[in-house]
Amino acid sequence: MAEESDVSIGDDTEREEAMLTAARSVVRTCMQVRPHEHVLVVTDPTTSEVGRSLYEAASEVTDRILMMMMPRRHRQGNEPPASVGDLMRRQNVVMLATRHSLTHTGARLRASREGARIASMPGINEEMLAVGGMTADYNALQKEISGLNPMLRRRRDVRVTTPAGTDVTFRTGARWVLEDNGICNRPGQVTNLPAGKVFVLPKEQTMSGKIVIDGSWEGNLLDESLTLLVEDGMVVSTSGGELAESIQEVLDEAKVGLRPSRAGLVNTVAEFGFGMNPSGPGFGLLRIRRQLGPRWLG
Repeated sequence: MAEESDVSIGDDTEREEAMLTAARSVVRTCMQVRPHEHVLVVTDPTTSEVGRSLYEAASEVTDRILMMMMPRRHRQGNEPPASVGDLMRRQNVVMLATRHSLTHTGARLRASREGARIASMPGINEEMLAVGGMTADYNALQKEISGLNPMLRRRRDVRVTTPAGTDVTFRTGARWVLEDNGICNRPGQVTNLPAGKVFVLPKEQTMSGKIVIDGSWEGNLLDESLTLLVEDGMVVSTSGGELAESIQEVLDEAKVGLRPSRAGLVNTVAEFGFGMNPSGPGFGLLRIRRQLGPRWLG
């Protein structure tokens, strides 16, 4: 289970300075913003302090910097207002510091096609920026992740066990992805921050076993473990209190209105990975396919 950070972000002055230091790392190391580039920070009322730190850090590099506030009513999976989407596609660099993800929206896709490089930070908060995964040395992380290539490139059969009770096997359906290192310096490139994981797509119908999640769900630490049973690549049951029931409700809701052939794919385990960021929680990652977008389990 991920341990909570025992680092205090101190008083307001110390907190603001820590946030600005991490924001500078995002701007200069991760996004590698240049003085001539146009930069947009998108934030919302719940993440405005994070957005302000990113704005201040970017303004030290370029004066072509804007910040826009998303409406409070915006929900997961919804498109941003047209004015936000229009500005996104006109930028060189876009930093999305919002409560709900904009990664899978049409606005983000259009901006990427126009060449914007984009960092998406759904659920980011002040502590994550000041003392969490954003404080990692991303240049060192890039080298460490790429160094795993000789060990992983020929790995096809995988078994995962944990003291908590996880025991699951699968076969990889594609190469291990070693590019989630936080460095986003090419036109059209997209990264999620905080970054730092290695992942692979399991071959469909090959994963079977039990997965016990005792770390977090969508960024929130768990008080009670979740257990998922997987058969032939599909999650067939969830248990572990009210949260498990809500997960099942979301998966069931995603099937409504779909053709049987598509509805049958909703519970597919679509991705397996493990964390590499030494400043982050470091637990495993699992993604279940659903119509409404990716659901991360930690």
